[in-house]
Amino acid sequence: MSNARNPPLEGVRVVELAGLAPAPFAGLLLADYGASVLRIDRPLPHPHDGRPAQPTADLLIRRKSSVAVDLKSTDGRALLEAILSEVDVLLDPFRPGVLESLSLSPQLLIERNPRLIVARLTGFRRDGPYAVMAGHDINYLALSGILSHLGRSDGPPYPPANILADFAGGGLMCVLGILLALFERTASGKGQVVENNMVDGVAYLGSMIRYARETRFWDRPRGQNLLDGGCPWYDVYQCKDGGYMAVGALEPHFYRRLVQGLELPELDNLALREDRASWPSMREQFRLRFLERTRQEWEKTFVGTDACCTPVLEQRELENTETEQRLPISLKSSPGLSIDEEQSWTSAGLIPGSGGPDLLNQWFGWKIGRDIQITQGGLVKTEVAKL
Repeated sequence: MSNARNPPLEGVRVVELAGLAPAPFAGLLLADYGASVLRIDRPLPHPHDGRPAQPTADLLIRRKSSVAVDLKSTDGRALLEAILSEVDVLLDPFRPGVLESLSLSPQLLIERNPRLIVARLTGFRRDGPYAVMAGHDINYLALSGILSHLGRSDGPPYPPANILADFAGGGLMCVLGILLALFERTASGKGQVVENNMVDGVAYLGSMIRYARETRFWDRPRGQNLLDGGCPWYDVYQCKDGGYMAVGALEPHFYRRLVQGLELPELDNLALREDRASWPSMREQFRLRFLERTRQEWEKTFVGTDACCTPVLEQRELENTETEQRLPISLKSSPGLSIDEEQSWTSAGLIPGSGGPDLLNQWFGWKIGRDIQITQGGLVKTEVAKL
């Protein structure tokens, strides 16, 4: 018999203003741990009326519902205000000033609902010359100082897709802020504004790099340090079949396991290993040796050893082998919600209006035609007749 309790965020109501990447990721993470998430979409042709419609470009929609609301209309804003008066969290993905321009300033929202947490997620800092500019992950990464450290020594800085700023420094840090505010609310009973920007989020993630610049780990230009591709025993090597192996044999005893597996006894010399002048020739020996066998053969050589040498797996491989996708954190007594096989590798997106009216009924008992109605492609709150 299982003693597992409910997911840790069960009962937390979240409203996510529709966006792309970081805010939807924050909503996804909250939903996976039990929060009930309602996405607010722009009004589109035929939402809520059962006729065919297309999902938006947002793919991070697991466990979410949607309603279409025209926030530029008085009636649409009135509906959102009514919803926000009874929920726990608002996810705001807009640039500074957008909510205020809609007469939805966080201060007013919290006055109406003192327990509300307004999480405001921006790319740039909310002050300074970039505050209201458009930008993307690469721009925030650039201003954080971290992009300057990424890439090979013989090329320009190179961004690792949009993982660092959008998702780690943005969405993930935003969730941390929301959880801190929820925790603080248990003591004060009050909500608050949570401000998160991706420049500061990424800069914080890079704390070790910043401090390590005066140490032997990171005291050289980009691509010439221990952990940024400059070191031959911390790098990626191509195999005979075009696959790749990742090498991370930093400690001396792991390095010895590596050169033993590669059958390169002449490199089993720690003094030689620490001599940077030997690194180019050592890298070339590693490169040529890995090219002698396929990735699968090298995987068989190193699996189960402490050589810190692993295959670089591709997403398609993982999907084809039905590798289980798991939540990032496992709470043993109050686990999050498991990711089923159908949702592990594909996302059909979320059609505006899908599931939202049912969720509003679940939250507040509202029904279309009585409490809410469809007007020009979006929902509005029905006015209660005065007696």
